[in-house]
Amino acid sequence: MIDDIVTTISSFFELGGPVVAIIALLSVFALALILLKLAQFQRERVGRHGRSNRALHAWFHHDHGEARALLGNARSPVEETLATAMRLAASGKAATSAIEDEVARVALGRLHDLQRGLRALDAIAQVAPLLGLFGTVLGMIDAFQKLQAAGNTVDPSILAGGIWVALLTTACGLAVAMPVSLVLTWFETRLENERVAVETMTSAVLSHAALGETGEPRPAVERSAPVLLHGAPRHAH
Repeated sequence: MIDDIVTTISSFFELGGPVVAIIALLSVFALALILLKLAQFQRERVGRHGRSNRALHAWFHHDHGEARALLGNARSPVEETLATAMRLAASGKAATSAIEDEVARVALGRLHDLQRGLRALDAIAQVAPLLGLFGTVLGMIDAFQKLQAAGNTVDPSILAGGIWVALLTTACGLAVAMPVSLVLTWFETRLENERVAVETMTSAVLSHAALGETGEPRPAVERSAPVLLHGAPRHAH
């Protein structure tokens, strides 16, 4: 059975030529990269904000010790930035602007790490169909050359066979590009949700600290603004 599979794959590559082989290598690389990113997202708890929400609830009810204890083993970007904001806000020694800068630095670093490899997936999603089209053009050229060489004894099967073999590369390129593009969109959506969660939760902590225990603004502390991370790079290597 294994010999039959190997024979089928070999004949498939022989029909498609080197272009199909290149597309196959790209698909293997894309699959490996997707599995690595899935493992990373799972390990770093991307999109899982239950513990962060509980810590934020405790912070709002002035149970700062419990809030920081919940984030003691922070793994996700939201948990780490929230723990940083709470630690600096509880100390009472740092200005709000300084806390915002530190939170933004931590968040950008974590989100940048999560974006590694997405640019490679984007490149594969764009290059795979172009490679398929390139293989199709080469196949069509070869088919018409054979048709020309046949002269007056033209066999329609020669042209038909050359065309379907040529279109095989385009089909392979699209078969790789479409799922990779969908997975890439899913990764980017998860990262965008994580970025929004970082901004909203850390801004809530800083606003609560700026208002103080009584709900009145502290005169010595600057009112907080949302921690903007719109400058975070996309598709970082």
